[in-house]
Amino acid sequence: MIAIETEESGPRGTPGVHREDVQRVVEAFWTTRGAQEAALDDQGRAGGSARANGHMSAITKLVAQEFIKAGIPETCIVERQPYLPGYYRVRKQWDLVVVCDEILVAAIEFKSQVGSVGKNINNRFEEALGTATDTHAAQTKNEAFGQVPPWLGYVFVLQETSETEQENRSVRALFPTDPAFKGMSYNQRYQEMVKRFIGDGVYQAGWFMATKRTEEGITYVEPLATATAEAFGVQIRGRVEYVNAVRRAR
Repeated sequence: MIAIETEESGPRGTPGVHREDVQRVVEAFWTTRGAQEAALDDQGRAGGSARANGHMSAITKLVAQEFIKAGIPETCIVERQPYLPGYYRVRKQWDLVVVCDEILVAAIEFKSQVGSVGKNINNRFEEALGTATDTHAAQTKNEAFGQVPPWLGYVFVLQETSETEQENRSVRALFPTDPAFKGMSYNQRYQEMVKRFIGDGVYQAGWFMATKRTEEGITYVEPLATATAEAFGVQIRGRVEYVNAVRRAR
């Protein structure tokens, strides 16, 4: 199981994610990335930071803690190679999976984008959409998860740079594109992606953060009202209440 942080800003059973908790894990995100880049031979060049692991660990543990606060036993948090079946492919390894009494409580992806947004934004879209689509198809086609449909979450951390904030990115294509994207920056496109994922039920919950590191310190914002830490925590508690009701009825 995942080792849960023991230092908390509130009592163990206190619901919700506090801003100081989010600030702490965002700072850990940057600190871990920096340490990993320094340890690599190329100091992060040629995709070194992307190859490094663990920079999302503190954020993952914070989310895992929310499930435990909501009443999920720590033993239900799957740490080692949490593979779930697919339909178009045999299986997919998720970042955080919660399973209790053979019920898939949740499966959550944790992704980030630091630099090189123009080269990687389409890959992030395709990965996120493909992962969720395949998992839901496994349920609708094969009932892979039994009578309780999967609950999927998506957590995304974006570094704010001049590249991510430049508006009026090209929307040219061989056929007309969705006018909603006209004038958007990369940051806004990521927000629209997460908003539509949640609205269309591709993912049942999401958390989007934009962050930057300057000489003044590390800051973050949650610009999408439907994908804040608070909203994500509320949806986690709702899911746990539902699953626990199913467990009691068995």
